[in-house]
Amino acid sequence: MRPALDMARIRAALQESSVTQVIGHERLASTNTEAVAIAQPWALVLAEHQVGGKGRLGRSWSEVPRAGLAMSILVPEPPRAVGWVPLLTGLALHRAVLETTSVVTSIKWPNDVLGPSGGKLAGILCERIAAGVVIGAGLNVDHTLSELPVEGASSLALELGTHAGLDRSALVIAYVQHVDRLLADLTAGGAAAQGVRTAYRKHCATIGASVQVSGAAVDHHGPLVALAVDDEGRLVLRDGSGRSFAVAAGDVRHVRMAE
Repeated sequence: MRPALDMARIRAALQESSVTQVIGHERLASTNTEAVAIAQPWALVLAEHQVGGKGRLGRSWSEVPRAGLAMSILVPEPPRAVGWVPLLTGLALHRAVLETTSVVTSIKWPNDVLGPSGGKLAGILCERIAAGVVIGAGLNVDHTLSELPVEGASSLALELGTHAGLDRSALVIAYVQHVDRLLADLTAGGAAAQGVRTAYRKHCATIGASVQVSGAAVDHHGPLVALAVDDEGRLVLRDGSGRSFAVAAGDVRHVRMAE
């Protein structure tokens, strides 16, 4: 039997953060749906077994009991920077994983965290509501190969080659603390916000790569190269004709690294 999250430890560790309450469920359809229903800023929802989770573009997402993390938190919408919320969430996951496991991840724009193998470790889904932005994140922690949700996924256990020492409670604590700090910096603007953007770009594997983009709002010619992530959080692309243009996460259905 895999160990449960230590809710008392998580609550104690987050007392000095912006978190207002920590709500844990043994089984839940969707942490995002629950966070939307609660609609309280900085309420953190955790589920040991998520059975009806939602991915980007309405994809279903389910979890193996106690193998990974399914967590959602409602945060205030940062002024003029909502496009950066899913991106800073990826950076928060990157930092939390590095701190607690020493696994060095990379970030695929806009909402995936990749392991050293290139396999997907985490996905992020953000939903805007009147009270703010609900950030949903799913992280594969202790999964075996047969337990992974989709082809091309990975887990921290597989990246490390061992299940020993993987502390899901420590991952939750580190992740939420980083979301809190990064959002504060983004909201502050100026040099603090620019520091968040610079840090994200440093770890974004999409920048500089040849990519394939699909979506009704994308009109391009020939192969695409990802040049940058701009200050609005959009991906800047150059097509085969030399034309540069930017796309927001909501403009596209898929961004894939080209073969």
